Amino acid sequence: MNIPDKEILKISATLQNEGIIAFPTDTVWGIGCIVENQRAAEKIYRIKSRERHKPLILLGSSMESLLPYVEVVPSKAEELIKKYFPGALTIVLKKSAKTPDYITSGYDTVGIRIPEHPVFTEMMDKAVERRVLATTSANISGESAVASKDKVIRSLGNYVDYILDDYGFCAGGKESTVVHIDSNNKIKLLRDGAINLGEYI
Repeated sequence: MNIPDKEILKISATLQNEGIIAFPTDTVWGIGCIVENQRAAEKIYRIKSRERHKPLILLGSSMESLLPYVEVVPSKAEELIKKYFPGALTIVLKKSAKTPDYITSGYDTVGIRIPEHPVFTEMMDKAVERRVLATTSANISGESAVASKDKVIRSLGNYVDYILDDYGFCAGGKESTVVHIDSNNKIKLLRDGAINLGEYI
């Protein structure tokens, strides 16, 4: 995969200027902004008509980039990360002081995920300074998540600041599985999705 330099520069500039970008992942399309940019995060809630009690999740291209945003990674979380990252699993863990409350809707936890998608990975590594974005699915709240650029354009095209191309690497179409893991290694299924965790739940 080789995203053109002009597109990388455009994405970087958009994010640095409080912009929101739309991008493909291995599950569904997402929209995101720089984690530390509160105005951009609030814009995400506004354009999606998303309820404020629903947190955003952090997507990154590596655990190294995501670790500063969580306080601790319990052993059961480490096990799932080794098995399913990168992939269609979101793990909710206790957040660190680095993670802003406006991302987590005031909760003391944050969801993290590393998508397995070459376009997403290259975008993160080349255009996003800290290689982490605050994200949610690219659709109006209450509507189905979308799996193509055309549907993103129809749903949010008038509101996001930049839409990346998928370069032929299509999204899978099913949302990620979401689990919460507490400090005692207790796992709770929050959303059934693309990965079956029957052996763990």
